[in-house]
Amino acid sequence: MRQLPVRMARWSARHAWRAIAGWFAFVVLCLGAGIAVGSNEATTEDFWVGEAGRAEAMATEGGLERSPTERIMIRARSGPLDMAAAGSAAQDVTERMRDLPEVESVAAPVRSKDGKVLLVSVVLNGPELEGRKNVVPLLEQTAAVGASHPDLVVEETGSPAISKGVNDQRGEDLALSERISLPVTVITLLAVFGSVIMAGVPLLLALSSIAAAIGLSMVASHLLPDAGVGMNLILLIGLAVGVDYTLFYLKREREERARAGGRLSSEALVELAAATAGRAIVISGLAVIVSTATLYLATDVIFSSLATGTILVVAVAVASSLTVLPALLVKIGHRTERLATRRAKRGRPAPTAKPETGRMFGALLRPARTRPALTLCLSVLFMLGLAAPALGLKLVDPGKDTFSRDIPAMQVYDRLTGSFPELFVKHEVVVRSTPKRAAQAERALVDLGRRAQADPLFAGGTEPAVRTSADGRISVLELAVPFPAPSAEAIESLVHLRQDHIPATVGQLPDVETGVSGDVARGRDYVAHESAKLPLVIGFLLLMTFLMTVWAFRSVVIGLVGVVLNLLSAGASLGMLVLFFQGTWAEGLLAFDSLGAIASRVPLFLVVILFGLSMDYQVFVVSRIQEARQNGMSAREAVLEGINRSAKVVTSAAIVMVTVFGAFVALHLTEMKQMGFCLAVAVLLDAVVIRLMVLPSVLLLLGERAWWPARPARGAREGFPDAAPLEKVG
Repeated sequence: MRQLPVRMARWSARHAWRAIAGWFAFVVLCLGAGIAVGSNEATTEDFWVGEAGRAEAMATEGGLERSPTERIMIRARSGPLDMAAAGSAAQDVTERMRDLPEVESVAAPVRSKDGKVLLVSVVLNGPELEGRKNVVPLLEQTAAVGASHPDLVVEETGSPAISKGVNDQRGEDLALSERISLPVTVITLLAVFGSVIMAGVPLLLALSSIAAAIGLSMVASHLLPDAGVGMNLILLIGLAVGVDYTLFYLKREREERARAGGRLSSEALVELAAATAGRAIVISGLAVIVSTATLYLATDVIFSSLATGTILVVAVAVASSLTVLPALLVKIGHRTERLATRRAKRGRPAPTAKPETGRMFGALLRPARTRPALTLCLSVLFMLGLAAPALGLKLVDPGKDTFSRDIPAMQVYDRLTGSFPELFVKHEVVVRSTPKRAAQAERALVDLGRRAQADPLFAGGTEPAVRTSADGRISVLELAVPFPAPSAEAIESLVHLRQDHIPATVGQLPDVETGVSGDVARGRDYVAHESAKLPLVIGFLLLMTFLMTVWAFRSVVIGLVGVVLNLLSAGASLGMLVLFFQGTWAEGLLAFDSLGAIASRVPLFLVVILFGLSMDYQVFVVSRIQEARQNGMSAREAVLEGINRSAKVVTSAAIVMVTVFGAFVALHLTEMKQMGFCLAVAVLLDAVVIRLMVLPSVLLLLGERAWWPARPARGAREGFPDAAPLEKVG
């Protein structure tokens, strides 16, 4: 592996135009292949988890699966509702909807208890997740009915309309995040390089890597279905790591150029950069890929989709840094050499290299350099203090009740549940029996419905209906609950149903299998599933991070230090997440409505991604320290030299990442806000506290013991035998 980056850089440097053309041909090929095959989106079956998933599987077996349903509300624009006018509008809605091929059935209008609203329910054809694709014609017809009856308000909501609204809002949010992050990224790169061309290279490669990864993810979705979240992550992670990898490579090439003072050709300089920064990029990319792959152990379609998107975009970003980047640097280098020659002919001195570490970094490093033990203690205590709120972490599966009220369908949903509270939540009790037990099971379900009617946690007033499959083996009972899905009352009603009512009725029958599904059951079972998988994923994550670090640096101690530092960083960021988002005090500051908990997918995903991203900085900083040590410096000198030389570029990379992730705090979806906030905080803490205070303090205190069991290396460039030979220009 050590020789691979050098060999690839050597070929790219000597065949620059071929490498550049080949890269962009690869991007076009990936994107074209993805468009040609399309995305294989996850189906409802792919999301089945726990008892709720088992219940839905039984219902589907009997042809009783949940269908996508839209609700059309008709109310007066002002004053009392004119039932004659409302009835005419309802008839218009019914006729229009029945003519649509997307519609399976239209129910008779139902009047609310207060008489202010007339409701028409429309069932769409196809599975539940297809509803958001087929709902557009229904929304158009609803708008047309509203235009035909100007004295009435005719509006539509339902899971399909809400899903479409969430997708539309997510697209607008991503565009907003790009408008925020791209300008700041450009400004940061301009500040680092002072050149428009050099600043444009990282951005160009990051965007081309994202395009290639999008195409590859569409192809990969035919092996692992796309849950609809992979694209967001490709954009998020792709811009961050794509710029980071290119930035580290570019800075190393410029450093080698300044050191050579015009004595080396651009090709030789690129090979020198490949032997150091190129190798670090490969190790860092592999670390991110390996850590992210642990998400597959969660056996969850959403995490698998997130893992696939991250792995693909990181792999493509690494490939771009090893192939097209050396070619671009050679072409830019030739231009730099021509400018230097002209400057020399005019008698103008060559520009002097700026110091790697300015006053700010020097001040941040001074505590670790002068008092490492005290700095280590205070820094660790600070990080543990930030992590403390994570001990009170609560998880919730965010349902449609938590979506932004800026979505029109959610505003209508609030009005719908206000007039028809029984539509808040429905538990679905599914029973599968043998043919001889079918009649008995159906009677037990009816008894279960009566018991629920007497329970104040369930909606009363209507006789619960039982639907039965054609062969009579499978039956479904729907029980309404007049509370929103995330509420304590809705959760308690599920507990009553599973632990009290079912065991007292259908649960007593032999040869009968039961299960409860519905929005509440799905959410609770999903959280339980994730909680059960968490120890396995975290255990493998710690193990793989340790093994990757030991393999990269041949040091058990460095491996242990890396794991501990990553835990500190992840713990502190999760603590800050709980502090800001689990309560209500920061709602106005960050523009969100608190769930009273953290979205269940966020902690596991963030810990895995944070470990991968933290490895970025760990690899680049420790690589510089290892290089200085192998060049003959003492352990103390190597630490200070490595930190000094990497501080500015690591901080610049962190600014880019913090900007990209921080832009997600401006999004509407609370789950995405939480992810962006936690990632931004983690990167900031990692780059400043961990890499500039904790890491140097630990390594200074450990000295040569930090590299156990490796022996001290001596001799210039002894650690990089594959570096290119020095070549004279001309």
